[in-house]
Amino acid sequence: MPYILISTQIRLETGPTMVGDEHSDPVIMNYLGARKTTMLGNNFSEYHVDEPPRVVLDKLENIGFRLVTMTGVGQTLVWCLHRDTVSRVGTTPAREWVDADPTRRVPDGPRASPCE
Repeated sequence: MPYILISTQIRLETGPTMVGDEHSDPVIMNYLGARKTTMLGNNFSEYHVDEPPRVVLDKLENIGFRLVTMTGVGQTLVWCLHRDTVSRVGTTPAREWVDADPTRRVPDGPRASPCE
């Protein structure tokens, strides 16, 4: 999936961070260390991590996502990120960079401007 939304409550900017819904890519959710939860009364699930949004944004950048936009909705902060099907740093699909080692980074090379 080329798009991902992450969000947090304004008073909880140190975490937890909501990183996906029940239809999110399980490989990416595993890479982020997210846990799938269903809140009492909801008929849908969400993925959450305990880290603050900054840490999540750094991890997603490492696997080829780039920030598209950010906004505040009521007491919620929301970030929208996008990743091309093929990484901008070569012909290796960005999905292949998601592995068991979360410290691994996309190799240095030409990158798109973050505000493209």
